Amino acid sequence: THDEFARLINNVYCTHGFAPDLIAINEKSARILTNRNAQKFFTLRFAQDEASREPVPRLWRLPKSLAPAKPEKPLSGLRIALDPGHLGGTWAKMEERWFQVGDSAPVEEGDLTLRVARLLAPRLRKLGAKVFFVRNSNEPITPKRPDDFKELARRILIKNGVPQPRTDVLDPNDPEKEQTIRWQSQILFYRYSEIRRRAVLVNTKLHPDLVLCLHLNAEGWGDPNHPTLTDKNHLHLLVNGSYLKDELELDDERFEMIRRLLSRAYDEELPLADTIAGAMARETAMPAYEYPTSNTVTKVGSTGYVYARNLLATRLYRCPVVYCEPYVMNSNDAFARIQAGDYEGTRSVNGIERKSIFREYADSVVDGLVDYYSRARGSGG
Repeated sequence: THDEFARLINNVYCTHGFAPDLIAINEKSARILTNRNAQKFFTLRFAQDEASREPVPRLWRLPKSLAPAKPEKPLSGLRIALDPGHLGGTWAKMEERWFQVGDSAPVEEGDLTLRVARLLAPRLRKLGAKVFFVRNSNEPITPKRPDDFKELARRILIKNGVPQPRTDVLDPNDPEKEQTIRWQSQILFYRYSEIRRRAVLVNTKLHPDLVLCLHLNAEGWGDPNHPTLTDKNHLHLLVNGSYLKDELELDDERFEMIRRLLSRAYDEELPLADTIAGAMARETAMPAYEYPTSNTVTKVGSTGYVYARNLLATRLYRCPVVYCEPYVMNSNDAFARIQAGDYEGTRSVNGIERKSIFREYADSVVDGLVDYYSRARGSGG
């Protein structure tokens, strides 16, 4: 309906405003620019009321459309894809998701998220879910490598005002390293090519009802070989939304946003993210992360832990996506717990008896999923 469309545009997807020639919302329809160069438009006709709405074509299923679940199998029949963020392993330094304190074991986000996913999968299967890994090794999904993007990287840099881009990064602390072909081609590899290949896997093969993107957060650590540890530790979750004005100017991003809005994924992923956030907050006792500015994000939901933000994975995966960002890897507390590794039961870490950080992460996600789906689908005998 008109009101539903306007609510999602104004409160979720275009919270930073948009140019009037891109989307014009009228009483009975919305006119959306699909191709700026050709000046092509798409007209979306609103339903007059909820009863006259047409069913949404989609590959994922709403919880209430699933068969009632037995109390001990609240996730039965649910298709869940686990997407451990980043790559880790030999790629961790390139991704700038690596640091090492003295002689301690290096901290690599891609390895940590995969460990959490591997703990999570059997728990979810035991509760009845069909579980898929978007990534289950330290190797990329994309067949491409940074060298495949050298020419594209050079063209992008020239277009962005670097007339003669240098080939190599000579010093990792060089403030101008981002203007080198090597740095740019690496970004194209691990941030764009890899996520887009994951999206192809999710959208064409796995067809999940939900993707859980598993990450850990960090504060700036400076030199990864002599990183700064902090007392800050916090938690937040992300869902897709909060597109920037510049992003909406791009035909492909505008199309992906409208497709996502019309799929009604937000109405599913927000209460789910809120429920998982509540479970994580109870389990970890961490405060909500507060973004330093609201330039890129919009706080949504009722818990204070969930933000809308336009990330590539949350935009491209065509189903509800909950993007988890608990713990600050380079906080004194999380660092000590990461060094303690995985273990059963509880141990004294930093003078407090607690679970392994990996199990605490996995347990809190499971608790949130069970809580949400038990209520969202009703229970069978």
